[in-house]
Amino acid sequence: MFQSTTQVRVRYSETDQMGVVYHGNYAAFFEIGRTDALRDLGLTYKQFEEEGIMMPVFDLSFNFHKPAYYDDLLVIKTSISKLPAVRARFDYEIYNGKDELITTGHVTLVSVNMNSKRPCKSPATLVEKLTPYFI
Repeated sequence: MFQSTTQVRVRYSETDQMGVVYHGNYAAFFEIGRTDALRDLGLTYKQFEEEGIMMPVFDLSFNFHKPAYYDDLLVIKTSISKLPAVRARFDYEIYNGKDELITTGHVTLVSVNMNSKRPCKSPATLVEKLTPYFI
């Protein structure tokens, strides 16, 4: 299994009138975790696109355990527990500054050939970088 950790501070614009993070912003937090996880592997979405592969979101799920508030420092733990084939699933745990689990969820991306717009194998560079974590 591959794991990565990143942090983000809740900005005022991400909260509602009560100072609580608006639920829709968790998709962006997941994306921050996913992008940083790929960077930890030495990869970027730009590289995948250069390989002719885009990776749109196939599904997205959240479970909210506790609220996050303005100015909280959040720790986003991102993991990949299965080597991608056509789909790549990213699992998330978000913790607040008190190390309390506040949100869990996952995102599944599907690899799509940019020319044909049809599903295809995951980018070879992604599979190559992740393979040592699954041996």
